[in-house]
Amino acid sequence: MKEADKLDKIAITVKSHRLLKQLLQENPMLEEIMRNSKNETEALVGVQQWVMEELKKNPDAYDYYSHEHGGRERFEKLQWKDYAAIRLLDYIDNAGREFPDHNLRGEIAVSNPIKLLWLAVNKGTGGAKPYFFEDMLHLLRQFSGTSTPAPPDAEQVRAWMDRYPPGTDPRIIKLREENRERIINILIDLIDAGEMTSNKYRFSEGMSHEQKFLQMLRWWNEHTFHLHFAIRTPDLLNRMLGESLDPDTMKILYAAEEKGIPFFVNPYYLSLLHVRVPYFAIGADLAIRHYVVYSQQLIDEFGHIVAWEKEDKVRPGEPNAAGWLLPSQKNVHRRYPEVAILIPDTVGRACGGLCSSCQRMYDFQSGHLNFNLDRLRPDETWSERLQRLMEYFENDTQLRDILITGGDALMSTDRSLRQILDSIYEMAARKKAANEARPDGEKYAELLRVRLGSRLLAYLPQRITAELASLLAEFREKAWAIGVRQFVIQTHIESPMEITPETREAVRRLLDAGWVVTNQLVFTAAASRRGHTARLREVLNDIGILTYYTFTVKGYMENNFNFSPNARAVQEELEEKCLGSIPAGFHETVRSFTRDASHMTENIEALRREADLPFLATDRNVLNLPGVGKSLTFRVIGITRYGRRILAFDHDATRNHSPIIHSLGKIIIIESKSISEYLQQLADIGENPQEYIDLYGYSIGETEPRMNIFEYPEYAYEVTSAYSNLEV
Repeated sequence: MKEADKLDKIAITVKSHRLLKQLLQENPMLEEIMRNSKNETEALVGVQQWVMEELKKNPDAYDYYSHEHGGRERFEKLQWKDYAAIRLLDYIDNAGREFPDHNLRGEIAVSNPIKLLWLAVNKGTGGAKPYFFEDMLHLLRQFSGTSTPAPPDAEQVRAWMDRYPPGTDPRIIKLREENRERIINILIDLIDAGEMTSNKYRFSEGMSHEQKFLQMLRWWNEHTFHLHFAIRTPDLLNRMLGESLDPDTMKILYAAEEKGIPFFVNPYYLSLLHVRVPYFAIGADLAIRHYVVYSQQLIDEFGHIVAWEKEDKVRPGEPNAAGWLLPSQKNVHRRYPEVAILIPDTVGRACGGLCSSCQRMYDFQSGHLNFNLDRLRPDETWSERLQRLMEYFENDTQLRDILITGGDALMSTDRSLRQILDSIYEMAARKKAANEARPDGEKYAELLRVRLGSRLLAYLPQRITAELASLLAEFREKAWAIGVRQFVIQTHIESPMEITPETREAVRRLLDAGWVVTNQLVFTAAASRRGHTARLREVLNDIGILTYYTFTVKGYMENNFNFSPNARAVQEELEEKCLGSIPAGFHETVRSFTRDASHMTENIEALRREADLPFLATDRNVLNLPGVGKSLTFRVIGITRYGRRILAFDHDATRNHSPIIHSLGKIIIIESKSISEYLQQLADIGENPQEYIDLYGYSIGETEPRMNIFEYPEYAYEVTSAYSNLEV
């Protein structure tokens, strides 16, 4: 007997019975179908006829349901009730489908919600949990029209935004000065006791405590100081936080340490966490606290984590999941025709801290990534390997964009970074020169965009020194002369609380060097609270940062704690981010901003005033899909008996993909928590679930158009249509 058949015989709980009773009372037609059906097949047919009759009353909705690709235009014509009708029909069309569930280490998940309802009504079995019935109850209310959406107005969104002060708020700055003083005094004690040592950071003989404290204040402005004295154990973490971590949290952290999950929290970043919680900002630091403190789910799954990024798994001589042949298993990642990621064999493979929901936790699990900075220094073979990697970019017909990341691109020393940038410049110059001999239509794509991926603007803004800014300005000047047009620092700031005076100064230096700064937010549960992301967009704009992507959390059960359902990403887009929608008449104005990075802050502010916008919503809400790319084009096609939704994603049709996209079909994602569990988690951190109640109804998404500011400039010639380094 199949496992699913065994589960079908399990009785439902008392709470499930009560929810089912309520569902049937509210939907007499559904009860009639269920009770009059002799088996699940008759129930499926009965529900399908009932729903289809309603859906056909709106030709636009029926058209959307019937087409494999709905499209943004059709999506925007859908009514609230249409979402429900389409989801019910998709449930029926996919009834009985089996999916491997990586949240449950590959167990087979079966979606057959109408069957589960029929079993529950007629036999009291099916094993469906209360989360399943809660989701179905809201679905039927949406379909019947008894539940209608109540989107917030601008005043309400503003009130939510005001819950989250930035780290530049004078009151927050004062609290962090207290934190810094506490951390410095503990470090002095540890150095005096010989428990922490550094060849570079040592006290002179005979220094008083006051002199040591002043010396520490000077060191605090050096990023290497914070790397030398990073916190690597739970006990020291708790001590630095004034013994404020509760016993349950410490138990989890001890278990993480025993499991081998690395700890690496630098003193500066730790000073951003509340110890004395201010009345005006209760819970405001949760989005960053949840990056430092691990979850039980991560600990349980560590050792069993499955790589999310299928295209990052490469065997020598074989194409990756997107069809690309790569010159290195670890140094180059590629998904799209125009861009590839370069991961250097330098300290850039490390980070200024470890984010608990890091997409590369799989690599930490395997030991490929670590925080042994000495072991990560480049060896004598790196120069040769770098040249070979540059040859890959030079000889590829379509590559025009290089993203240097890791790890973190700015963890590399100035010397290492200069070596990488010089190699990129020389490669770009050779590619441009070689193109002169190629006829129009056969020319290769030349380098147009250089990006550095770094979270150090949040983790260690002290790294953005005048010397680094000078290095970047110098590279920009000479690269511009050979046709490179876009220079981008792609950062990851998670919370308004991470935007400190130090971060503001770091961004100013980068902008003055001619580099645009864009932000990618990971939409964790804490970051997904009402108004949090809207407020982040606002304070990012205040210091000259443009928003680029808002990402649903990747990964499986290891990231369950931080996961926010894709429905919330759609809700945030349509109910909160819409306040910053830029009228079409201003799109060219925004596009011009990249040509004058040094005036970015003033230009953003001028446009916000003229268009009367609290922020510029230049980002797209998306999920980074395995093998397909970034997309929020999906339909909920199933639901497990535990209430976890099953989504069928399609690729983003607005950008170029590897030709392999045509053979991949839909990408199935089973979410790691139900909507009900997510709302309970929000309640546990002080949110009012009623403010999110329409969330159950968001079951369809369409990827937003990309702002023209992020498009590549046009060439003055025709690029060849031929692909290289591709094997489909």
